[in-house]
Amino acid sequence: MSASATPIKASPAESSAPTVYRMLFAISIAHLLNDSLQAVIPALLPIVEKNLLLSFTQVGMILLVMNLTSSVLQPVVGYFSDRKSRPLLPPIALVVSGLGMLVLAFAGSYYIVLLAVACVGIGSAVFHPEASRFAHLASGPRRGLGQSIFQVGGNAGQALAPLMTILVFANLGQTGAMWFLLPALVASSVLLYVALWYRGQQRIKKATAASHSYGHRDKRLIAIILLVLIVSVRSWMNAGYQSFYQFYLMYIKDMEYSSAQLVVFGFLLAGAIGTFIGGPLSDRFGKRNLLILSTLGSLPLTLLTPYVSGFWTFPLLFLSGFIMLSSFSVTVVYAQELLPGRIGTVSGLIIGLAFGMGGMGALVFGSLADTYSLSFVITLCSWLPLIGLLGFLLPKDDTVRSWNHA
Repeated sequence: MSASATPIKASPAESSAPTVYRMLFAISIAHLLNDSLQAVIPALLPIVEKNLLLSFTQVGMILLVMNLTSSVLQPVVGYFSDRKSRPLLPPIALVVSGLGMLVLAFAGSYYIVLLAVACVGIGSAVFHPEASRFAHLASGPRRGLGQSIFQVGGNAGQALAPLMTILVFANLGQTGAMWFLLPALVASSVLLYVALWYRGQQRIKKATAASHSYGHRDKRLIAIILLVLIVSVRSWMNAGYQSFYQFYLMYIKDMEYSSAQLVVFGFLLAGAIGTFIGGPLSDRFGKRNLLILSTLGSLPLTLLTPYVSGFWTFPLLFLSGFIMLSSFSVTVVYAQELLPGRIGTVSGLIIGLAFGMGGMGALVFGSLADTYSLSFVITLCSWLPLIGLLGFLLPKDDTVRSWNHA
């Protein structure tokens, strides 16, 4: 393993701590279940749109409410979890998300849908910062690998959205959402198991906890702002393809409903695979390098997405998702190295705020689709990987390590 995988200013206890794989996989499973609940929202969009006669702007607003409740709250939750960890909150949060699913199943008005979606978002906001702390501790010295295992669960959960649409909602309709109370309760039970382990580890860790001093504060701040901007724009593109490409294929390219869902599923599944592979690749080639390569490397493929149809949409979207999201977990580890010792805050900023800003993009895209066309929105999304050019302004991995060891 290369030097980039070495923990930053780790205490002796942290350096000698083993990688606890059973906890990493338990957290990953909980992440999969949590994000599958969030994936219900875009999966239900075509059905809710027809049932409630919604405009594309209202469709975007639903996604905005879900993402803002989670993304705005996550940095706040992360900040307070860094001051005092509350490991028993995530199990409660998943119950709240499950209740949101129950309300969504029987929502008969647009505003009740927004309320239900807000419950799911709040549950996610509480889950991610603490779960990221669980994963960080369970990773031991293998932070890149541990973060990949944790994040691949979330990406796999998001990838389930199109399959849920085909297998569940196409048959049961909107009321099918009530069955997702069950995975919420399962995830809550898994998180309770992990939380009890984490509390025991906390007692051991308190005696050897290392403090972190920060040099180069201005440079760190600029790097974090750039990183949040890059990930936010990337999330806009992801939200555009996940939420509106299905409509584009159905309404513009005359593709069948089930086929359009499979295209989106392939895009999200490829992203999950890329997330898992990205961790080891970043250990070899560097986190900053992989971020630049994955973003700009997807550009030639995304530029083709408005023009292909039929069979070619499947491999094109699959490869685009694989390359684009191969740095998904890497950005979290890179941010943790920029702000060592602030696991909850970093999780809130990157997983929550930056990734969650995809909801803002969804609202903008929905409005643009109503004002102009779906073709305009997909073409705009295809150019967004250009944001990867800002990655050249980020400090190299060796530079960040020199800051932390200074």
